Amino acid sequence: MLEAQGKSDLLNQLRSVLPSYASCIYIRQPAPLGLGHAVLCAQPAVGAEPFFVHLADDLIRSEVACLQQMAEVYEGKKASVLGVQVIPRQDTEKYGIVEVEADGSAVSRVRSIVEKPKPAAAPSNLAVVGRYVLTPSIFDHLERLGHGAGGEIQLTDGIASLMREEAVYAHRFSGKRYDCGSKLGYLQATVEYALGHPALGKDFRKYLRTLELDGGDGKRAAPALRKERPVSGTRRTDARRPNGRVRRNGAPARDTR
Repeated sequence: MLEAQGKSDLLNQLRSVLPSYASCIYIRQPAPLGLGHAVLCAQPAVGAEPFFVHLADDLIRSEVACLQQMAEVYEGKKASVLGVQVIPRQDTEKYGIVEVEADGSAVSRVRSIVEKPKPAAAPSNLAVVGRYVLTPSIFDHLERLGHGAGGEIQLTDGIASLMREEAVYAHRFSGKRYDCGSKLGYLQATVEYALGHPALGKDFRKYLRTLELDGGDGKRAAPALRKERPVSGTRRTDARRPNGRVRRNGAPARDTR
């Protein structure tokens, strides 16, 4: 359609999104049975290769893509890698939490991993945030787990089982993470990406400056809307993983987000 309409710029932009060596396979998870189950669903596409799990709820902005950073760690360690970030201890109940051997190191072997522990029981405040490079051995461990609480198969439990046979490493990625699974995080990402957009950023920044962002009482306020009067007696109303990415030529595929 774009070609027929002579919109070559848009056509070239669309074609550049997917590299020529890559192909897309869509696999539907038939029921919400947990992230571990979703990963198992991708096994026919992945086969016996290491692969990425990339969760779209976590958007990471960095000069070197987060998954590229992790691919380099994988190449050095030849073992599964988890993307991790320090979080406030009160938030440990929202994440898989890891304990590592070298607490201050950018890359360290994982000692233990637990799913959503209470802050008082959490082994650390180092959270796994939606980026994984996993060896194909994880599939056997997920299959052996069976269904846990709530009928779900937890990827965290599969990784804990994998660690009994293989090393697993935590990588503190460089970059800024937006929690787009929350309303506030989604809005923050939208605004910051818009401000940095080469074509729209300048005008969007101008628009933001026209808003009354601070009321007299110090509270944030939305811009006032002009009231409309009823006309002729009538009332008038004005009326937004997981894809596993298979490696290419012996290395995991690169992240583009």
